[in-house]
Amino acid sequence: MQTNFTKEQLQDPGTQRANEILRACVHCGFCTATCPTYQVLGDELDSPRGRIYLIKDMLENNRVPDAKTVKHIDRCLSCLACMTTCPSGVHYMHLVDHARAYIDKNYKRPVMDRLLRAVLARILPYPGRFRLALLGAKMARPFKGLVPDARLRAMLEMAPKQIPPVSRNDDPQSFAAEAPKKKRVALMTGCAQKALNTDINDATIRLLTRLGCEVVVAEGAGCCGALTHHMGRETESHATAAKNIRAWSAEIDGKGLDAIVINTSGCGTTVKDYGHMFRNDPLAADAARVSERCLDISELLMQLDLPVGAEKELTVAYHAACSLQHGQQIKSHPKTLLKRAGFKVVEPADSHLCCGSAGTYNLMQPEISGQLKARKVKTLEAKSPDLIAAGNIGCMMQIGSATEVPILHTVELLDWATGGPIPPAMAGGSQRANEVPILR
Repeated sequence: MQTNFTKEQLQDPGTQRANEILRACVHCGFCTATCPTYQVLGDELDSPRGRIYLIKDMLENNRVPDAKTVKHIDRCLSCLACMTTCPSGVHYMHLVDHARAYIDKNYKRPVMDRLLRAVLARILPYPGRFRLALLGAKMARPFKGLVPDARLRAMLEMAPKQIPPVSRNDDPQSFAAEAPKKKRVALMTGCAQKALNTDINDATIRLLTRLGCEVVVAEGAGCCGALTHHMGRETESHATAAKNIRAWSAEIDGKGLDAIVINTSGCGTTVKDYGHMFRNDPLAADAARVSERCLDISELLMQLDLPVGAEKELTVAYHAACSLQHGQQIKSHPKTLLKRAGFKVVEPADSHLCCGSAGTYNLMQPEISGQLKARKVKTLEAKSPDLIAAGNIGCMMQIGSATEVPILHTVELLDWATGGPIPPAMAGGSQRANEVPILR
């Protein structure tokens, strides 16, 4: 694609990167075939190619974003399926992230939009505040029919039936390896996950220590910054990310870290991009070495000796989170590990398509998100699974709100299969799952 940025414009690192990405695009349109919003809405401007045209025009002309451009960019899930499909290697993620930051700085949203975004940015990354908000939403949910705004109703509906107790495993501390020590790793405990599902981090710690890892929850580490980053709020997201970089760098410089382990794939995609996000920052070197050590939990488990489990009469439908299969290009590891543990693994049709969660997308774009959720649940249930497994808390909440099939994190099943307790999410679920003996 031909671009016409001036020399002055290209002095800005974000614009320079956008120019590189735009010039890689050859207009082929392959991305439209795998774009969920294009499939739902059928509008070229709701496809990656269409959004690329809008972004190019906006940036080249230093244009104040108009409502039309903002609408179509806001509708992007950042599922990154287009990056998997693109034959030219267009790094759409960096382009749309820059566009969102540009919009945040140059566009004045309607009052309700500004209010909702501010509320989300000040609640979701903070587990304590998020818990209080969930409690309030749970109490207000019976009255959701009186709420006029669909996005506010979506927030009320998101509240789980039960809010899990606080897990002290999320506090800064170190867990000794139970088997001969192989690695020392830092576990990112996250933010929303600490309020929505404390079983995931607990299972991760049990499994890794059982397999010979010393697990550290670093002092000062917290939210990865993805939630605010994808809203274009760069100052907030970078401040949050910088805390993690400093916290993990202290561990690297202290006793050392073999890996920084992440069990929420949306966070993993962002942390792996810290090197790019901070490339022009004094923290650039530390950010780069943090990104280099970042591993999804499935990547680390592939390096460890996970026991081979006895075959179980349990069918697990594996949902591939977009941030894992497209953002990190990790496609086979979770399925390989589940099969190794003895589960029968099946995949739904169109497994490359997003479930509609996408961070705060299900709250800000509830109608489109609802359509994608319904399609995803239908394809998963068509496999008649006993359980559904996923590697991202957002996907688990989204899919779990529309099906009676128990949905668990992949690591919960692997922990159970190798000696851990039966996952609490399975209580009252598949009767066959509760009866099948697991390898101890």
